[in-house]
Amino acid sequence: MKSILIIEDNEDIRELERDYLEAEGFAVDLAADGRRGLEAALAEEPADGAPHAPYALIVLDLMLPGLDGFSICREIRAQSEVPILMATAKREDIDKIRGLGLGADDYLVKPFSPYEFVARVKVRIARYARVSEAARRGGAVAETGAEAAPPIVRGDLVIDTARRRVTERGREVALTNLEFELLAFLAQHPGIVFSREHLFTSVWGLDAVGDNATVMVHIGHIREKIEPDPARPSYIETVRGAGYRFAEQARRG
Repeated sequence: MKSILIIEDNEDIRELERDYLEAEGFAVDLAADGRRGLEAALAEEPADGAPHAPYALIVLDLMLPGLDGFSICREIRAQSEVPILMATAKREDIDKIRGLGLGADDYLVKPFSPYEFVARVKVRIARYARVSEAARRGGAVAETGAEAAPPIVRGDLVIDTARRRVTERGREVALTNLEFELLAFLAQHPGIVFSREHLFTSVWGLDAVGDNATVMVHIGHIREKIEPDPARPSYIETVRGAGYRFAEQARRG
């Protein structure tokens, strides 16, 4: 049984989220303030001490007593890739962009449909499982020397999808799982323009209506890591009014 941690100070919302998740077969732990939530998230075992697996996902409110959700997200992401779903009443785009920029995987604005909430939780967990399995297979290939798909070479950028490694001018680039998936998807289709909605659906695995900021933030992070000059990108190009594409002829330095 997969375990989920809900960090939420509103008792009614906390209990409602738990009820819907438990109805879907998840084990759920609750934390009503920021500090206790962070302690539970970083503990080796879930908060109730039961012998089930570490958390498959964390549902995180932003406005919490003791420690705010932004700080919690930053601390968790520094130590773990566990999926984080922010569920908050803060509607401003800047808050959404900040949360995603700190490493949250998804962002829901209250009030939201309980069915959409459960759907997003399931998608995030399933996607993380696929990515983790891909990373595990890549490690196995590296250890055994088994035949793997050839790396993608675009100019000075080399994307090894089997080993999940990226280098730019010989320098290894550290990417999160989502950043790697997004970069690899674009690089596998050079010259093709993809809308933000299409990228969200293809990489995140969920309908992206209203979630353009998610893709925008991750594209920005990738550019900061792989582009010699992020202000004048040579790999990932913005097509105004349409989306993004990977350059067909990426420049070499």
